[in-house]
Amino acid sequence: MNRVLAEWNRAVGDDALSAMIACCGAMRWASAMVDQRPFAGIVDLSEAADRTWNEMQEEDWLEAFACHPRIGERKAVHASAQSVAWSRQEQASAASASERILSELAEGNALYAERFGFTYIVCATGKSAEEMLAILQRRLVSDRDAELREAAEQQRQILQIRLGKWLMQ
Repeated sequence: MNRVLAEWNRAVGDDALSAMIACCGAMRWASAMVDQRPFAGIVDLSEAADRTWNEMQEEDWLEAFACHPRIGERKAVHASAQSVAWSRQEQASAASASERILSELAEGNALYAERFGFTYIVCATGKSAEEMLAILQRRLVSDRDAELREAAEQQRQILQIRLGKWLMQ
């Protein structure tokens, strides 16, 4: 068994909860993951993470989204230190983007938040700033319900990547 997972299976509540909050800022999701312990292995953890995420509601999704900085920005208001560090890694390509791209991302982020009422969420790992901008522009024409579901799917992908990073610590 993975050492990190084995230790987490035995961890006390707050320590176990902190690990899950770093992977996904939705408190109900993190609490549900802690309550399901112990997990026999990584596959069981990953499957439970998806199953639990799929049981979440809009308020849970919005809570998780609020823990992400806007693409091209540095820090979200409600993020843990580990989440901030992972966001920085995930959005690394935005750090080297041109001023024009950063400006267009900032403008698009503002339009998105105004239109939908939440932060633009995209699984940024492996995407260039230009790709993230193109995705943002495409998604700006969605209706709110479709966009909420797309953002929730992007958050699910992010939480799976973060679970993997956490397990490798």
